[in-house]
Amino acid sequence: MGRTARTGAHRRVVPWGVLVLWVIAIAVAGPFAGKLADVQRDGTADYLPSGADSTQVARLQEKLPGGEVTGLLLVYHRDGGLTAADRTTAERQVEAVTVPAVPAVPAVPAVPAVPAGTTSTTGTTGTTDGGSAEHRAALAGSKDPRDFGAILRGPGVPSADGTTLMYAVSTTAPGTDDAAKKAFVEAVRDHAHGTGGLTVSVGGEGAVDVDAKEVFGSIDGTLMLATGLVVALLLVLTYRSPVLWLVPLVVVAVGALCARAVVYGLASGFGLTVTSQSAGIMTVLVFGAGTDYALLLVARYRDELRRTPRPYEAMRTALRGCGPAVLASCGTVVAGLGCLLAADLNNIRGLGPVGAVGVLCALVAMMTLLPAILVLLGRRVFWPLIPAYGGEAEQRGRGVFAAMGSSAGERPVAVLVTGVVLLGALALGVFNLPGALKREDAFTDRPESIAAMGTLAEAFPDRSSRPIEVMAPTGAADRILAEARSVEGVASAAKGREGGGWTEIAVTTEAAPESAGESAAIDRLRAALDGAHVGGASARQLDLAAANADDRLIVIPLVLASVLLVLVLLLRSLVAPLLLVTAVVLVWGAALGIGGLLFGPVFGFAGVDPGLPLLTFVFLVALGVDYGIFLMHRTREETRGGAEPGQAALTALRTTGGVIASAGIVLAATFAVLASLPLVMFVEMGTVVAVGVVLDTFLVRTYLVTSAGVLLGRRMWWLGRPPVAPVPVAGPALELVGDR
Repeated sequence: MGRTARTGAHRRVVPWGVLVLWVIAIAVAGPFAGKLADVQRDGTADYLPSGADSTQVARLQEKLPGGEVTGLLLVYHRDGGLTAADRTTAERQVEAVTVPAVPAVPAVPAVPAVPAGTTSTTGTTGTTDGGSAEHRAALAGSKDPRDFGAILRGPGVPSADGTTLMYAVSTTAPGTDDAAKKAFVEAVRDHAHGTGGLTVSVGGEGAVDVDAKEVFGSIDGTLMLATGLVVALLLVLTYRSPVLWLVPLVVVAVGALCARAVVYGLASGFGLTVTSQSAGIMTVLVFGAGTDYALLLVARYRDELRRTPRPYEAMRTALRGCGPAVLASCGTVVAGLGCLLAADLNNIRGLGPVGAVGVLCALVAMMTLLPAILVLLGRRVFWPLIPAYGGEAEQRGRGVFAAMGSSAGERPVAVLVTGVVLLGALALGVFNLPGALKREDAFTDRPESIAAMGTLAEAFPDRSSRPIEVMAPTGAADRILAEARSVEGVASAAKGREGGGWTEIAVTTEAAPESAGESAAIDRLRAALDGAHVGGASARQLDLAAANADDRLIVIPLVLASVLLVLVLLLRSLVAPLLLVTAVVLVWGAALGIGGLLFGPVFGFAGVDPGLPLLTFVFLVALGVDYGIFLMHRTREETRGGAEPGQAALTALRTTGGVIASAGIVLAATFAVLASLPLVMFVEMGTVVAVGVVLDTFLVRTYLVTSAGVLLGRRMWWLGRPPVAPVPVAGPALELVGDR
């Protein structure tokens, strides 16, 4: 009687206690979650390899007088050729932009964005360092470029065909202040405009940076809203209930809020690098993984409600049943993301802990808050399809997966060989992937800065429109300047600012940006200029490609080893984990191959982001193996229940196929949301991961793993101890013995 009373009190107190703790956690986390954007860093160095030459240049430039240079290119173009009036208009507008009204602080020298073919960059004035933080804050509200103080300008450079005229202007006034940079670029754009067929566009690295950050700044809110809508729709279709879908959605939103708060704490307290990219991907991971965990738990809870009279006991049984699989699933994702800490790229290395925090917060919310709410709401949360105690299990979708399992069970060899050959054939599409993605091709919708750079590429096909930035020790600056001018492929070189023992040198090449000729010139500069650092936009792209290649050689084996270890510990076998890992690697290759068939021919993308292979591998291996875990875990349960191994594999597919399919669709849809963003890198990543998850869900788990399980039988569990059926033990209850 006493035990019954204690159990009844336990059923009432525990869910309410969990709910109260979560309310407190939400109240504490809410204010910090809203500050995550304040610690996001999207500076040049935050997306570069930590030890690369171009990274050193970016860091040294920030310490020079005036800080970062905001360099712009004003591009005047008329298809039929510029007229005298066009040139007069251009000169007048450039003068209006660059002549200072009242200089804010004394001017200091700065390096302009100098086009190839110019030997002098004599401007009207020097540039200003922008003064105090208060002054830069005031600049952020300005709509007149002259308010920024003195601005350095170069002479107008006409194209050979007479259609284009280019002016280089630059200032250090905004420094590293993003709001001031944006205000400066917008002010210049307001003053530079054409009429009657004369087009004027503002490009250059400063404008590209502003446009890129504008896009990144909209990612977080867009992703949160779009992902929430997609998940809500899929949950409504899955549960067919006007109430039930809302519970997992609210809980996953709570998990996302807590994840943002924790990441904010790590960034502000421990210096964790958080970029807009990693914050956006974290949102997708929280919603995708969290919803998957919810689908698995709710499906098991619904089944237990038909066997157990009280929701509290049904939830306890459901947590015992699916808890190990969910924990292992989370473990593989966290382990895979943790391997990114070995990467050299700053943004990739920071993505590891950021993504891991998101998945862990999703797990904690789904394993504590979701069960508490479901127990408190009782059976009525499933209305109108309320599971009755002693009722029959819902068969929706099980007939389909039973039929699929039957085909795999009847012809396992044919199914397995056909599936492997199909995945291998799809993987051949990798050879059709376009080359490395150039910066001007990184946007799906071309902003003004990218359009300007495209016009320059056509008008000056044999000239560089942006400098290579060299940082030389001041004592050796003259020697390095002379050596730079003598390097093959260099068109011009000029000194810039000095400070902190370093001198900035702007070098222009004879080749177009990001061409083979310019890449060769950068390599020759790095070999010839002893003691100097060579950076700039094109050098950064080279360093990014090299770092991504090195990271793949390090991170991919670590991911495979860590995921395999988690699977071995869960399944207590070597064959089954090897099968699952091999399957997800095949899926990754096939998904990349499909990307090769889509990106260039269908989407019209001119390149592939260098980080795409590594990131998609981590996501597909760590997330894709989840469904194998769910399937194998249920197979072990069926085997322990007395079923033969082959029959256990088929039963596991029939009973879990529906929830695995739902989870796969949700995860694929959440990553597909990335494809709606206006950046090629996100479109490519979202497409590859979404396609890979669909292949994994409906081909690999349904057919290949099941047919392999039928073929291997008990050998699936070698080297471990095969699962055995329960043995009755004397006493009032049956105890499961043997392998647990």
